[in-house]
Amino acid sequence: MKQAVQQVQTDRKYRVHASVAVRPEPFGALVYHYGNRKLVFLKSKQLVAVIEDISSHGSIDAALDAAGLVEPTRARYVEAFSSMLRSDMLELQED
Repeated sequence: MKQAVQQVQTDRKYRVHASVAVRPEPFGALVYHYGNRKLVFLKSKQLVAVIEDISSHGSIDAALDAAGLVEPTRARYVEAFSSMLRSDMLELQED
């Protein structure tokens, strides 16, 4: 049985789970997991942009650097990614 990771590792590469759809909305986006039926509201267009582009970077840190994010916003995004990981919206991308 696979043990659930509670916190993203910012030096690792992640991607949006294959069963997840990200639908842009005026407030940000709706993120829906077709497998477990979880729905997440993202209330930041910048966060949506980072999520949609996350797999093209070598790590969470690299994705946040590319977006030009600094503290305290950076810490909030890492917590959002961790929450999405716990909901199986994100997954570790093994190369």
